[in-house]
Amino acid sequence: MWKRFLGPHARIIGVDINPHCAAFKEDQIEIRIGHQSDQALLESIVQEFGQPDVVLDDGSHVMSHIQSTFNTLYPRLRRNGVYFVEDLHTAYWDEYEGGYKRKGSFIEACKNYIDELNAQHTRNALTPTEFTFSTLSMHFYDSIVVFEKGRHTPKYAPAIGKSPV
Repeated sequence: MWKRFLGPHARIIGVDINPHCAAFKEDQIEIRIGHQSDQALLESIVQEFGQPDVVLDDGSHVMSHIQSTFNTLYPRLRRNGVYFVEDLHTAYWDEYEGGYKRKGSFIEACKNYIDELNAQHTRNALTPTEFTFSTLSMHFYDSIVVFEKGRHTPKYAPAIGKSPV
């Protein structure tokens, strides 16, 4: 399906903890066996294949695993890349380290990322970070969040009766 969607020049790298998934390797598709929160594994994949253009986290759906994967791969995503995390309904389920407004759930982390995305508008209440400067947008859908990286133009706070320069 991903080959049809992404086209004949896409290089798709799948990561799975199940060794039987290695059988899905074929033209355009590489499979690496390991745990999604294994930072060394993810870094070795980036070293082997280069910066990803797109990451689709459809892994364990456990909050600490999602956060670990995001912390490792998002900074390595290409400047105009897109990062998807799906099945986020598990952020509300205890058995996945989730729960409504539970600290440590990826949904709660995303609420903080919204502030970080807008840090330049907080009048120094929040210091801008690399995430602030490299993230163009965040999109929320039912059980999905999408992060878009991109270049920013200078931001100016509106001022009544004053020029921004």
